[in-house]
Amino acid sequence: MKTLGTHNYYIYILTNKGRSVLYIGVTNDLNHRIRFHKENANLNKKAFTSKYKCFNLIYYEHFNDINIAIAREKQIKGWTRVKKETLIEGFNSKWKFLNNEI
Repeated sequence: MKTLGTHNYYIYILTNKGRSVLYIGVTNDLNHRIRFHKENANLNKKAFTSKYKCFNLIYYEHFNDINIAIAREKQIKGWTRVKKETLIEGFNSKWKFLNNEI
């Protein structure tokens, strides 16, 4: 439940079943956005998450300011795969799918 005057933004990383592809995004409703990616996969097969079947949440960060969230998303997108893996492993060492835990 959101409290009046608070803002919630998230950057998140999704992966496919084989954990071979990473997708980084930003949203103000993490649960809804993850469901959206999966439920709309057949509607837009050209979308990155649909094409590579990235529906599994493995990492997220919370922010109160959208500008900071967007800057963080861009920062992580610019990183190497190895640096992204290190970030994920510090948060979720087994790369467990977190969809049902949020």
